[in-house]
Amino acid sequence: MTDTVKVLPPEEQICFALYSASRSLTALYRDLLAPLGVTYPQYLVLLTLWDAGTLSVGTLGKRLQLDSGTLSPLLRRLEQAGLVSKGRSATDERVVEISLTPAGDALRSEAPRISDAVCGSTGLAIEDLIQLQAQVSALAERVRSVA
Repeated sequence: MTDTVKVLPPEEQICFALYSASRSLTALYRDLLAPLGVTYPQYLVLLTLWDAGTLSVGTLGKRLQLDSGTLSPLLRRLEQAGLVSKGRSATDERVVEISLTPAGDALRSEAPRISDAVCGSTGLAIEDLIQLQAQVSALAERVRSVA
């Protein structure tokens, strides 16, 4: 006789909880970013460049875990909006580098307002959000390591 494993309904599964939270947060970001004229994925690119400065397309893709098929059109739209510029590396012309334009750098001043609004919307203390982010990141890393 074998034990039967009960299949949990979606609302009791971690995958659904993460999916639902991601959709809700992305919708919140969409509303907050609309006045800036950027999408959530574009905002992630800007955040990364504000943090690191000029990056190669490859490095940017690795940091954001995006493949070139997703990243290239995203960067093209940011370039068309005048927020980033593309150029060849001075040390290796095969490498394309992405830099902020003055307009892209100017949006940095909006980041604290957006972060504050997101944090305030969760109802969680900043310490709890930091702990949750660390736990979710660790979970994602463990899952990637076995996949």
